Amino acid sequence: IHFLVPSMNIPMAQRRNRGLFLLNITGSSCQVPFLWKIQDLLNELSVLFAFEQGKILENIGICTQVSFVRYMQGRKTLGADPKLFIKDLCFEKVPVRIYQPKAPPASQRRGVIFFHGGGWVFGSLGKIPNRKNILLCRFIARESESVVVSVGYRLAPEHKYPAAYEDCLNATQHFLQHLELYGVDPARVIVCGDSAGGNLAAAVSQTLAGSSEQPKLRAQILIYPGLQALDFNLPSYQQNQGVPLLLRQRAIYYSLQYVRGDASNIQEVLEGSHVPPDMRLKYRKWVNPDNIPEEFKVRGYKPHQPCEYKPEIFEKVTSIREPTLCPLFAEDTVIQQLPESFILTCEYDVLRDDGLLYKKRLEDNGVRVTWYHLEDGFHGIINAMNSDWLPFPAGKRGLDHIVKFLRSL
Repeated sequence: IHFLVPSMNIPMAQRRNRGLFLLNITGSSCQVPFLWKIQDLLNELSVLFAFEQGKILENIGICTQVSFVRYMQGRKTLGADPKLFIKDLCFEKVPVRIYQPKAPPASQRRGVIFFHGGGWVFGSLGKIPNRKNILLCRFIARESESVVVSVGYRLAPEHKYPAAYEDCLNATQHFLQHLELYGVDPARVIVCGDSAGGNLAAAVSQTLAGSSEQPKLRAQILIYPGLQALDFNLPSYQQNQGVPLLLRQRAIYYSLQYVRGDASNIQEVLEGSHVPPDMRLKYRKWVNPDNIPEEFKVRGYKPHQPCEYKPEIFEKVTSIREPTLCPLFAEDTVIQQLPESFILTCEYDVLRDDGLLYKKRLEDNGVRVTWYHLEDGFHGIINAMNSDWLPFPAGKRGLDHIVKFLRSL
């Protein structure tokens, strides 16, 4: 973050009254202007700075970095929503929060199973809830007139992979087996997730694709999902490596926390030393810069030559071969059975190309895909739209398209 200046697009008197500033965030090869209220900007930056503050506290033995950031994210609480019934339950010992519209339905409602983002490390339904995830679920339930089930899966680093995936799968299966209790149409159940939650939604959808033991999923909604841990030098990772809210090194940090509960070896993973040559060759047909449309490379991209393979690093992250961790690695026979899909990507997001590569895989295998790309969007913008401060127009556009897709089902 390089500088703050008063926005020249707003009259001076209005700037003084509303405290609006223009934040210029400069990445490796781009500049992204965003409009913020200064107080809310400080609130957001305090969470970013909490990573560094938390590291200091961890080094001196007061608390862990993760616990401090969780505290910073959960300081504000929310009241009741007048249009929704909200109830906390457990599905197969997994905490869930159910959002049901109060208005009497004309028929059975669609059901949306939502997996929150937060790098598998943050986000909760417990004592320190993530306010933005709650607002997002409330918005989806109200605007799409759906029953939304938010899953409070176990978090890393305390609970490593596959804990989060297993919780999401178990909660989804339980819901599918008890839809009548919530007035949900068995033919209109959707899994949805943002960021790490998009990863979990994709993995759960793949697991259930060939199952005949419960109703089939109607669709999957993947909001800037992270879908692979093989190549952190795809064009979007290079172009947006320094763009908040998800820096490239932070994306690797989250992945390692989930995979092994330890964020060491970030540099080796960034350089590609964690991938055996035969594995890289096997998955090159799916994780390949050549599969990214050329228009997404114009902001600057240099083909990366992986550093020397280090077997000792791979031994720490062998689970990256598993599709339940990296859904991009699923076989075509699985992809072909997936339901209709909605994928949202953002231009200024390291995870952009994960979404683009998965879109191609789905389309190549005959799966219907609705793709919406936010050319002025960044990672986390959907959650930012749901704040009680000045919203980002791009975030509202993206969320409106998600609701439109839901209403079409």
